[in-house]
Amino acid sequence: MRKKYAKRVNMTGMQQISIDLKPQRCVSDVYINQKMDLTNLAKYVEKKKKENPDITLFHAFLIAIGKVYYNRPYLNRFVANRHMYEHKDVVISFVAKIAFEDEAEEMMILVKIDKNDNINTVSKKVLDKVKSIRDKKKDKVEKNGANAAIDILGKLPNIIRIPIVGLLKWTDKIGILPLSLVEDNLYYSSIIVSNLGSIGCGAIFHNITNFGNASALATMGVMKDEEVLIDGKKQIRKMCEFGVNLDERIGDGFYFLKSIQLLQYIFDNPELLEGDANEKIEIKK
Repeated sequence: MRKKYAKRVNMTGMQQISIDLKPQRCVSDVYINQKMDLTNLAKYVEKKKKENPDITLFHAFLIAIGKVYYNRPYLNRFVANRHMYEHKDVVISFVAKIAFEDEAEEMMILVKIDKNDNINTVSKKVLDKVKSIRDKKKDKVEKNGANAAIDILGKLPNIIRIPIVGLLKWTDKIGILPLSLVEDNLYYSSIIVSNLGSIGCGAIFHNITNFGNASALATMGVMKDEEVLIDGKKQIRKMCEFGVNLDERIGDGFYFLKSIQLLQYIFDNPELLEGDANEKIEIKK
């Protein structure tokens, strides 16, 4: 089943030994705390809102990540059963509440970033998915895949639920988890993201899990005006803190650093979001 959404790739000796020493994803994650300049991106989004009022900073963030993943393919890899795989697609997942109420349920949403996607198409994909669950009454939301399975499993008594969950974890480990449970499962994605800034919260570090194949989880905090020093001059810039957890076994520190630099370059040059997601980007110094 794993072959349907990923392909096995070769590893270096260092990577194989690293996996042998740390076979679990949850103990192999590294933390990256990065404050990024969103000044140009924020201006760009405000301009785009004149064409489409529904476009948000979060939509821009999603397509920017998609472009980074196409340009930095090692990020789209994961380790399973001591082998290295690469996702066949770039898929970004997040959680959305059915309604803006404390007791409202949460739904897992996956957005596939196709090669020819751009900020306009990604924005529409996100809006369509979120709208489809929020336009319906809370008790009539149609759930599929993992979202439906969670509701069923979560209501079973411990004596039944715990063995079933254990069996599902085993099938996940050996790559035979039913595709019906992979559908709409945020743990089966390239990266899990969370826009905590939308609720006035700062960025946090959130652990990645052994279940599934998501090798990264990123949160973005509140965008704030801050005084920074640029070329010896003080300027007020719109800064945002990002917290990222990454499985260190899929790449090295240099690769991750270059990926962060590419993301900042896209934020500085937001017109790149108009091009295809798989467009090759060369950082101009």
